[in-house]
Amino acid sequence: MLLKRGILSLIVLLAAQPGWAGIDETKLIDLTYALDEQTVFWPTNRPFTWEKAAWGRTANGYWYASGDFSMSEHGGTHIDAPIHFAEGRLAVDEIPVQKLIAPAVVIDVRSAVEENPDYRLSMRDLETWEARHGPIVQGAVVLMLTGWGKRWPDPIRYLGSSTPSDPKTLHFPGFSKEAADFLVKERHVDGIGIDTPSIDYGSSRDFIVHQIINGANLYGLENVANLEKVPPKGAILVALPIKIRGGTGGPVRIIAILP
Repeated sequence: MLLKRGILSLIVLLAAQPGWAGIDETKLIDLTYALDEQTVFWPTNRPFTWEKAAWGRTANGYWYASGDFSMSEHGGTHIDAPIHFAEGRLAVDEIPVQKLIAPAVVIDVRSAVEENPDYRLSMRDLETWEARHGPIVQGAVVLMLTGWGKRWPDPIRYLGSSTPSDPKTLHFPGFSKEAADFLVKERHVDGIGIDTPSIDYGSSRDFIVHQIINGANLYGLENVANLEKVPPKGAILVALPIKIRGGTGGPVRIIAILP
């Protein structure tokens, strides 16, 4: 928590400096997929649609453009609010903004995923990371790098199924129950994230990782883009979702600020 306050204080202090030129743009990484007709959604969810409502020159000669869109809360790069899998927990608009800015911990399991597309982040993965980088700090967001992003936006490859409209046939990596329990109870993280469609692996039927994370009033980030560009430790994650009152989640613009 002290580290989290330090990050926020540093951002405020920098912004207040006279003549501040802003953050070094070379240190900003966009971890968000654009929303379009190719965006991958959970098979049972409404896809993204967008259409022009007004587009062109007005009778007075100036340009005016406006569009309408609709979509499920859970598709593309998005956040799962705690209420998604936990009754009475926080909706997306109730998540404190302080918890949406956090130290980023990136755990690379790409080699394991190459051998097993249903791989789940293990306690051994966490122990190996901590042996190299030190204990995961309180208030961090732990991100699982699987390399799955190279399959985006092909729904067959990304959802790991020749019948991607059937949620019972999906295959992709996720977190394990043991890892989720440890991150909640022992490391007191603020959230977790992954570069696949779900923090639970594709063949899950009970979505136990969602139950654990959301049950602890924490959030999950799914379909995180460009995660391979973020170092294992030292970056700051900023994940700002659309603020839907009572929402179970929603599109989120995620950036990483590199050290």
